[in-house]
Amino acid sequence: MKFKEWFDALEKKVYSISEKPLLTSTIVLIVVGIIVVTASLPYYYENFHSFFGQVLAEAHGMIFDIAVIGILIFWLNKTGEKRARIRTYKDEIDDFRLWESEEAAFRTVGNIKRLNRHKLYSINLAHSYLVKTNLNYVNLTEANLNYANIFNSALINVNLDGARLNQTNFENCNMNQSLLRKAYANGAIFRDAYLIKSDFEKAFLIKADFRNAFLMEANLQGAYLTGADFTNANLYKADFRGAKGLTIEVLAQAKTLYLAKFDEEINQIIQEEHQELAGK
Repeated sequence: MKFKEWFDALEKKVYSISEKPLLTSTIVLIVVGIIVVTASLPYYYENFHSFFGQVLAEAHGMIFDIAVIGILIFWLNKTGEKRARIRTYKDEIDDFRLWESEEAAFRTVGNIKRLNRHKLYSINLAHSYLVKTNLNYVNLTEANLNYANIFNSALINVNLDGARLNQTNFENCNMNQSLLRKAYANGAIFRDAYLIKSDFEKAFLIKADFRNAFLMEANLQGAYLTGADFTNANLYKADFRGAKGLTIEVLAQAKTLYLAKFDEEINQIIQEEHQELAGK
C-alpha cells in the first residue's frame, strides 16, 4: 500500500515537472551532463590535453550549428507568422465581402491597409462594400474590385493601375490625382466624382458613366471610351489625345471643353461647330 502511495506521489511530481518546459530541459541537461562526464573520466586521465582539444573543437562546431539552426528557425518562424497574418487579413475580407454595413466597410479597409504594409496590392475585393470609407493613398495595383460599391468615399492619390474595376461604383467619390492607368473600368460609375488630375492613360472605360464628374486636367490619353457618358462633365484641360471611341456627339454633352486637348480631327470639329464649349 505504501509503495502504491509512493509511486502515485512520484507520478504526480514527474507530471508537474513535465508541465514546466524550462525546468524539464534543465533537469535533462544536468542528468545527461553527469552521464557524459562520468563516462569520459578515463579519457581525462589517459590523455587530457588531446581529449580536451577535441572537446573544444566539438564545442566550436556545436556553437556554429546552434547559430545557423537558430537563425534558420527564427526566419522560418517569422515567415510563418507573416503568412498566417496575411491569410487572416484575406479571410476577413472574404468574410465581410457581401455584408453591406458600416462595420464591414471599415474592417475591410483596415485589412487592405494591413496587406499594403506587407507590400501586397493585388487584393481580391470583388463585390466588396466600401461605402463612405477612407482609401486615400492606398495601393491597389492590379486588384480586383469588380462590382464593388465605393460610393461617397475618399480615394485621393489611390493607385489603381491595371486594376479590374468593371461595374464598380465610384459615385460621388473624391479621386483627385488617382492613378488608373491601363485599368479595366468598363461600365464603371464615376458620376459626380472628383477626378482632378487623375490619370486614365490607356484605361478601358467603355460605357463608363462620367456624368457631372470633374475631370479637370485629367489624363485620358489612349483610353478606350466607346459609349462613355460625359454629360455635364467638366473637362477643363483634360487630355484626350489618342483616345479611342470618342465622338463629337459625346463631347458636345460636356459642361466645358475649355483648353482640353484632342486629336487634330476632333479639335478642328470642336473649333468649327462647338466653340461655345471650347471657349468657356
